[in-house]
Amino acid sequence: MTPAVMIQGTGSNVGKSLLVAGLCRLFARRGLAVRPFKPQNMSNNAAATPDGGEIGRAQALQAQAAGAPLSVHMNPVLLKPEADAQSQIIVQGKRFGRLASREFGKRKPELLPRILESFDRLSAEADLVVIEGAGSPAEVNLRAGDIANMGFAEAADVPVILAGDIDRGGVIASIVGTHCLISETERKRIKAFLINKFRGDVSLFAEGEKLIAERTGWASAGVLPYFPAASRLPAEDAVDIRITAANGPHERAFKIAVPVISRIANFDDLDPLRLEPGVAIDFVEPGRPLPRDADLIFLPGSKSTIEDLKGICAEGWDIDIAAHLRAGGHVVGICGGYQMLGHAISDPDGIEGRAGRYPGLGLLDIKTILTADKQVRQVSGTEIASGQNVTGYEIHLGQTSGIATQRPWLDLGGRRDGAISPDSRVMGSYVHGLFQSDAFRRAFLGRLGANAASGLNFTATVETTLDQLADHLQAHLDIAKIQDIAQSRNSIGPKSWGRISDRNAF
Repeated sequence: MTPAVMIQGTGSNVGKSLLVAGLCRLFARRGLAVRPFKPQNMSNNAAATPDGGEIGRAQALQAQAAGAPLSVHMNPVLLKPEADAQSQIIVQGKRFGRLASREFGKRKPELLPRILESFDRLSAEADLVVIEGAGSPAEVNLRAGDIANMGFAEAADVPVILAGDIDRGGVIASIVGTHCLISETERKRIKAFLINKFRGDVSLFAEGEKLIAERTGWASAGVLPYFPAASRLPAEDAVDIRITAANGPHERAFKIAVPVISRIANFDDLDPLRLEPGVAIDFVEPGRPLPRDADLIFLPGSKSTIEDLKGICAEGWDIDIAAHLRAGGHVVGICGGYQMLGHAISDPDGIEGRAGRYPGLGLLDIKTILTADKQVRQVSGTEIASGQNVTGYEIHLGQTSGIATQRPWLDLGGRRDGAISPDSRVMGSYVHGLFQSDAFRRAFLGRLGANAASGLNFTATVETTLDQLADHLQAHLDIAKIQDIAQSRNSIGPKSWGRISDRNAF
């Protein structure tokens, strides 16, 4: 069996995604073919694979860290929440259907063979697989049919390291409490624990480490100090959305206001803009008006476009947007945000809920009809106004038409995309990831009056940060212990790691 290790957590948002990314980069730099894997993910931040499939955005970052091409098998089950108790289910990259939470719980066992198939396919091309759990194994009320944590770990026979987040408090109780709640066989499957996001003098937690080890019988894999540079990496969960201060210390920031809609999707579109010096992103939560001093209002993607459009109007943000335009501002919509900019969104088949036709914001002379056909593809082309190259991806339902599409924003290899208003102050596109293209981003910001001379190389920034993350893990975790835990799964013995014959590669 290919060596593998699974990072589970005492809860959501304890840092599992970045731990896996850091380990992927660390071991890839040692010459190993590393693959990330997450059996089940829940996120509306998705990435498009080269073959037209979808995986969680975190797995795309982990694949980048590993230097591996994106594959639908890195995240075989992806849940994209559409309502409080309902999600669209993506299986091995393709739309499986829409299921209520209770119904999904009943159908999880039939998905396990697909998950194991994907895991086996990744394992066959890897020297090491680093696996991310979801939520917590201590959610024992969900243990029956589990495919995300211990259910998968037992089915695939992989060892586990449990991560706790000390930054949120109660880390000793969360780790020891997990030990108390899970079964004896699951306790034995956990080979070590680690503490994440420690602030201050790490030596002050020595007694805590000792206490956890005594109460659980698990070894410590280390205490990891807080890693501030993580803010430069794409965030996976909407819980990570926050008001971001301007980077420019000497000039007034170019302010981008983003209404935080309930089913916001692929908000990492904003990451390159957020890292630009002199640009400030203001994520505006419900209950607060859009700021009058915003230079640009950005309408992000949505997993439930019609409901989020209703939410924008219920908040009065539609009035704020109209006032913003009257004052000379600009509005950009991406994917669902683009659809909202038109006169109407029609859903004749009830794909998003109740069938009907719903009024849009009326800022672009377009209309959208939602259809069951889903477009998932990587794209490249140019911005028509500047001639700058762009790359990105599409993940959307619906077809958009209208007079404004005769003034497209992008040329994608001969296929026109998006629309621009006659005064060029409202524009929309279906393409996510546009702003990662540095020259295009600078040209776009420059036209809107922002200081666009920063020279930021977004991809290089992410790459450098991944290297720094790997260095951080190397310095503070017991990497030898982690590699031994992963190797313990290998029935071949200690002489080889897959195709790597020299164990000293570690």
